[in-house]
Amino acid sequence: MLDVFPSMLSRVANSLYWMSRHIERAENIARIVDVNLQLLLDLRNLDEERMAQHWLPIVQATGDEKQFFQLHKKATGHSVTEFLVFQTENLNSIVSSICQARENARMIRDQITIEFWEELNRLYWFVHTTQGRQVWNESPSEFFQQIKNSSLQLIGLGYATLIRNEGWWFVQTGKFLERADKTSRILDVRSGTLPEKGAPETTSQPEILEWSAILHSCSAWDAYKTLYGMEVHPRGVVELLLFNDDFPRSARFCVNQLNYALRRISGVADGRFCNNAEKLAGRLVAELQFGTIDEIFDQDLHLYLDQFQFKLNDIGMALFDAYISQQFNNLEDEIMVQQEEQQQQSQIIRETIL
Repeated sequence: MLDVFPSMLSRVANSLYWMSRHIERAENIARIVDVNLQLLLDLRNLDEERMAQHWLPIVQATGDEKQFFQLHKKATGHSVTEFLVFQTENLNSIVSSICQARENARMIRDQITIEFWEELNRLYWFVHTTQGRQVWNESPSEFFQQIKNSSLQLIGLGYATLIRNEGWWFVQTGKFLERADKTSRILDVRSGTLPEKGAPETTSQPEILEWSAILHSCSAWDAYKTLYGMEVHPRGVVELLLFNDDFPRSARFCVNQLNYALRRISGVADGRFCNNAEKLAGRLVAELQFGTIDEIFDQDLHLYLDQFQFKLNDIGMALFDAYISQQFNNLEDEIMVQQEEQQQQSQIIRETIL
């Protein structure tokens, strides 16, 4: 049990947490962009306005709309993919996320295995050199497949080689917090097509393709067919991705795992809490356990997902307060150190890409 979290270990935990989040973030961005590029093959003959309607919700779902329009005049296939995949000014792009994951791993090199480091380093050099651009130009789908495969391999290497100490559980908190957030954001991409109240009674063919794309973005197509059959309906998609207790990318599964990891860090039993992160995570577990799909559609899916993302952010901030920032003498020191770390990471990313 970590009653007192040493300063050095706090920094290690911070790096492990963010390394894991950035790896998961890169994979999820790869998923959503890849699937929406493939979707365009089915949605042909789109004019400029409809093309913008296709790509803009993806930027909005990532939460980077403001920054996107600071860099680009309008949402097109080229501008959105460039922003989400390669643009280093976007610190949430695939390339930026992988660079930040590697930098965090480099700072705690002694906490990870050589197999894990070599795979992360290989992925870094793939997106860092001209090889990544060449693969992208020849086949974007192959580019994304390499990102996803490497991310999954890193997860497997983590399970197979990393010691199950406190650092391991910080890796898990980062992974499942990020995954829950991105599942909700992927789901939010098509929330604007729903009625204001209740689930839609009928679904058009283009809407079926779009909701199928949501499933594919989360690798949930086969799970959906097993549970709901071949007919795709928004109600079933939302229910699977939010409430299913067995699907590893559902919001409920991720929050359950996040809650478990937090309690393994502190040693506090389920049903109790010793810090605000555990309290908020336990509360969110209960909300997902006892929530219903009808309540969500009556409330408005977009509003529900917005609130869900705010709750995840609160858990992340509470985790930082409990284990990372407590060693700083005051708020001014904390802010200064955070700004210095962010500037260093941003500079490293720009230097390595140029």
